[in-house]
Amino acid sequence: MIKMTKKAIVFDNSGTLLERFRVIKDLSTGEFITHVNSLDLIDSCLNAALVVLQFNTNRLKDLDPNTLISDFVLENNIDFDISYYSTDVSKEEIKAILEKDTAIIKDITDTFPLLKERVPGMELCNGSAVIIDIEEERISYTITSAGQLFSGVKDTIAKLQDSGTDVFIASGDRSGDIRKLANITGVPEDHAFATASTDRKAEIVANLQDEGYKVMMVGDGPNDILAFQKADAAVLTTEQKDGDFPDKLKSYADFVIEDISEVLQIDF
Repeated sequence: MIKMTKKAIVFDNSGTLLERFRVIKDLSTGEFITHVNSLDLIDSCLNAALVVLQFNTNRLKDLDPNTLISDFVLENNIDFDISYYSTDVSKEEIKAILEKDTAIIKDITDTFPLLKERVPGMELCNGSAVIIDIEEERISYTITSAGQLFSGVKDTIAKLQDSGTDVFIASGDRSGDIRKLANITGVPEDHAFATASTDRKAEIVANLQDEGYKVMMVGDGPNDILAFQKADAAVLTTEQKDGDFPDKLKSYADFVIEDISEVLQIDF
């Protein structure tokens, strides 16, 4: 009897399944940034971390805009996770920085009008994050984001599942958003991993391999590189056309695709 190899595909979320839209506010200048990837900002710094705040951003609309972000996070026991970093840092160190930071809720809500202009009425994956300068011990940028599914996502996932391939999501985005995305796309909730750091994505791939899966990793950013290295097949998707994809990132990919449906043609 021929033993069939189990196959799994792990998708990144933002920029892979979702066309992302984000607005970044530079707290040192007040400038709004819309065409820079937040991961590229972190890579340009020696000591920075992307911290995802685990709450629905819409909660901020009813707050005093001068409320400290730190007060809101700590007094409401808002969980947070470190999604990406340019240097190792612990949650305890991040919490200590947050406790003394002076950024205010307005630094987040200021971005709402511009985000709404870009994605009118959009709710999918509408979240907030901050970039913390670890050396200067302060919030240097706030980020709000939203997204819409690329057109072929649901059909592609359905066809993969029909063919016997198990589908997983591993994303740096907050847990509420990833649960919602799983429900929309038909991915089981226990196959959807939120606020997954670079190391965690690689761990997810390795755990699936230990379970007997042959694993394809599909992503679009530097936070997918370790998972690319671990996977049996690494696929870089360039469907999110809001920036350049560095040659270094391409060098880790076995395949480069322009449309998510192209994964259906890859034999691994």
